[in-house]
Amino acid sequence: AVVSTQSGHYGRDLQCELVLRKKSIDIKVHFPNRKAVACVRTICSHIKNMFTGVQQGYKYKMKSVYAHFPININIINDNTHVEVHNFLGEKFVRRVNLLPGVTCKPTGNKDEIMVEGNDVENVSRSAALIQQSTTVKNKDIRKFLDGVYVSEKTFIQELEES
Repeated sequence: AVVSTQSGHYGRDLQCELVLRKKSIDIKVHFPNRKAVACVRTICSHIKNMFTGVQQGYKYKMKSVYAHFPININIINDNTHVEVHNFLGEKFVRRVNLLPGVTCKPTGNKDEIMVEGNDVENVSRSAALIQQSTTVKNKDIRKFLDGVYVSEKTFIQELEES
């Protein structure tokens, strides 16, 4: 199934038959077993996320939190790669490649970035990759809370009610 508008398109392979009506989409599964029936609701959610993604887009805001050493975040390679410098004072540079269709931009606020895209799974996975790159190893995680965390999940543009 592929959903497309002026702002972009988004496709996904769904293991069922879709019938398009004027104002609805029917999902058909022939001779379903128990698992296939359970997957119908999941497919409905995927289709709803696809429409929301191409109409509004998904935006995750992330903040860097630190106690002593300021974390520097650089966005490189046409907003598709993120570098994290000076995490816990280390010289090692953490590099994260964002997934396809996902871009990263600074918000203008100090220590804050936004991860944007049409596919909710790729946007959330890219935010998770950035967060997981700054996990604290071999220390008490209750004391060392430094890292880059998701602070807000919103849409790129809100729909106008008509």
